[in-house]
Amino acid sequence: MEYTFHFYNSLAETGALMALSGLLGDLSAPPVVLCIGSDLAVGDSLGPMTGTLLKKRLDGADAFVYGTLKTPVTAKEVKYVNDFLRKTHPKSKIIAVDAAVGEESDVGLVKITDGALRPGSGANKRLGKIGDVSVLGIVARKTAFSYSLLNLTRLNMVYAMSELISEALVSLLSERKHFSESVRISQIL
Repeated sequence: MEYTFHFYNSLAETGALMALSGLLGDLSAPPVVLCIGSDLAVGDSLGPMTGTLLKKRLDGADAFVYGTLKTPVTAKEVKYVNDFLRKTHPKSKIIAVDAAVGEESDVGLVKITDGALRPGSGANKRLGKIGDVSVLGIVARKTAFSYSLLNLTRLNMVYAMSELISEALVSLLSERKHFSESVRISQIL
């Protein structure tokens, strides 16, 4: 299943929240949000920017966030991170966030899909898959030189997409936090 939202759409955040909630289903452990990318190219900074915004906005919600502007997780590190996450958070679902390239008409779309993503594929890298749910932000048009286009991507668009994704995740995690607290309270009573 794939859900697609344009970052300019005023209902995109609500749609993203609903899509994430449906794809994640019931959680037996706090989820892991893995934000992949680098701050060395504007287009590739979608993941770390989302991670940074998410960490600032999470207010005691049960979640683990990896990949920020201060400590990015790049596509090359995914192989090691995948093993680390499966050992450290064996029951947690992984939400993988990354920038992507696509058709000209897809630029500005946020795609949320059930299943893993393959980071680095826009730069023609063959790396492993990661995630149970994928969030991709299409930041540039796919060409033979896609990597150089990531440096020509508008920071405003990447930031707006990061805000949309992080706000949807904060809403989801806060909603789940309140639900789990009310379940705990009702179990005590």
